[in-house]
Amino acid sequence: MTRFRLTIEFNGQPFMGWQRQNHGPSVQQVIEDAAKEITGDDVLVYAAGRTDAGVHAEAMVAHVDIAKPFTAFRLMEGLNARMRPHPVAIIACEEVAHDWHARFSCLGRRYIYRIVNRRAPLALDQGRAWRVPNPLDADVMHEAAQLLVGTHDFTTFRSVHCQSESAVKSIDRFTVTRIGEEIELDVEARSFLHHQVRSMTGCLMLVGKGQWSIDDLRAARDAKDRTALGFNAPPDGLYFIAARY
Repeated sequence: MTRFRLTIEFNGQPFMGWQRQNHGPSVQQVIEDAAKEITGDDVLVYAAGRTDAGVHAEAMVAHVDIAKPFTAFRLMEGLNARMRPHPVAIIACEEVAHDWHARFSCLGRRYIYRIVNRRAPLALDQGRAWRVPNPLDADVMHEAAQLLVGTHDFTTFRSVHCQSESAVKSIDRFTVTRIGEEIELDVEARSFLHHQVRSMTGCLMLVGKGQWSIDDLRAARDAKDRTALGFNAPPDGLYFIAARY
């Protein structure tokens, strides 16, 4: 039995999320079905994190155990060939130790959220970014985002369906930058709550629009109450960027 580390890129638009579902397609299902085709065995793919429906990944990390003799290159090529035409690709594959685990060995995760700040509708980025037509002040958004850095109870920014035992999480870094009409939110932490990045993004958008002050964001954070949430951003602009080991 050989354990392989997979680095995966996917467009989340057609999927119910990463995790295999009974009511719709998932990224995990596409990879596991492809693995069964080339090995003849039922295999499980374990990822560094779970993404919601419509969320994308530039470099999701996962692992899979394969009983039959495969080189990393042959496994990658075989999976990619059989996953077509699904928008999922294995962009790197390597053998790892048997005790290495994509989820439990992970020391940090990084997401970005893309906002396109313009009046015109999205032609090329439909479903891959969030269009906000109102002018946004990215500098004020960045200043406000620093209130979320550090260890806090993020109950306000947590989905009611979140299964995490604790709402206390530690944000290591949170930056907001503008390049032309695009605003990018870049956030790193050891782990995140369900909908946490989207909820923080939605509230920072309200700050950037001038609808909320920085003090309003602080009050929402300190409320530790989901009803204090200002807005939950859509999944379109969210990308899993990297896992740190």
